[in-house]
Amino acid sequence: MKYFLSLFAIVFTQEIIAQDISAVIAEKAAAIQPRLTEWRRHLHQNPELSNREVKTAAYIVEHLQHLGLEIQTGVARNGVVAILRGGKPGPVMALRADMDALPVKERVDLPFASKDSAEFLGQKVPVMHACGHDAHVAMLLGTAEILSGMKKDIAGTVKFIFQPSEEGAPGTEEGGAALMVKEGVMENPKVDVVFGMHIESWIPAGDIQYKPGAFMASADWFSIKVSGKSAHGAQPWLSVDPIAVSAQIIEGLQNIVSRQMDLTKAPVVITVGKIHGGVRNNIIPEECILDGTIRTLDSKMQENVHVRIKQTAEKIAEASNATATVSFDNKTLVTYNDPGLVAKMIPSLRTAAGADNVRTMEWVTSAEDFSYYGTKAPAFFFYFGGMPRGNDPAKAPPHHTPDFMIDDSRLYIGVKTFCQLIFDYPKTIKN
Repeated sequence: MKYFLSLFAIVFTQEIIAQDISAVIAEKAAAIQPRLTEWRRHLHQNPELSNREVKTAAYIVEHLQHLGLEIQTGVARNGVVAILRGGKPGPVMALRADMDALPVKERVDLPFASKDSAEFLGQKVPVMHACGHDAHVAMLLGTAEILSGMKKDIAGTVKFIFQPSEEGAPGTEEGGAALMVKEGVMENPKVDVVFGMHIESWIPAGDIQYKPGAFMASADWFSIKVSGKSAHGAQPWLSVDPIAVSAQIIEGLQNIVSRQMDLTKAPVVITVGKIHGGVRNNIIPEECILDGTIRTLDSKMQENVHVRIKQTAEKIAEASNATATVSFDNKTLVTYNDPGLVAKMIPSLRTAAGADNVRTMEWVTSAEDFSYYGTKAPAFFFYFGGMPRGNDPAKAPPHHTPDFMIDDSRLYIGVKTFCQLIFDYPKTIKN
């Protein structure tokens, strides 16, 4: 009887400690909300494009320096990595936030709206945080500050990854998560598990949505150069018109999606986003270039789509005595959430955000280079809400658009979530 009473006391004490830790996290996260808002709005007002996040990196380092962390700069060009060694032995857990903005002109009337511009591929463009990366950085800064103050209670090591160039490096430059992995961000110390989140303009602020297994699509870029024969626009019979051939190829690409792929298995998207051909209204040019993107959620389907795009473009061009040259650039992998890890960590999400505010969702055809971290360790990536509560999700401004906007009043819940994951994960590997 004495043994069972002792065992009950130990279990009861552990539950109290867990409740106390969660209460401390909640209190500290709520207290840091004004600073989260300040950091996020400063970053929003001072955005920088992919592989150009010099001021952003300096701002991050400035706020990390007083926390007693081991800080490494210049990772994958402008990335910042900080290491916090907990007071107890345990796993190495990584948290990631992306830093870069987009070549988009902000249209939202905010006192902290971006007015910045920069050079992108030889052109002067407006710059805006049109995907919420400013909020991601703010939340990870807040997480680093809270966890640094709770260092003695952490079982293991925390690696904070502030990643540049998630939106894609310009031109032929390397960048993003792929380069960070290449430069060893998941080593020294070797990461055992990695977590990330993305704020979404259509999910109520503070809510969390997730999916085990394949969650976000792979993203490939393709380019098709159609070569023909130039002629006067008044005499098209003397030409091999690459623009007319390109139009047929575009239609043929959509037939791949609608008639050749088993969409009951996983969705496939082929989009032509850019067409360039010709210099004058009445001249049929010699060539036309199509640039686009492919989204798949299954690696075998991804390979199949590549084969079919090449075959479709080449055969359609050949039928008109033109030629088509097809090239591919693999940008991201499928973002895959380890099902076992997800199952273990759902209680942490519910503790942080409230059980009623955490739910599953379907996979999406958006892409994330967070997928590369998942090749080195079990990974869990989820969506975090940024839509003003009570708004209609159908009317939420999409990401990557001039009207993109988020409610930053509940960023503290994102901080709570990251902190809760760090304290809870070590317990799952003991059981």
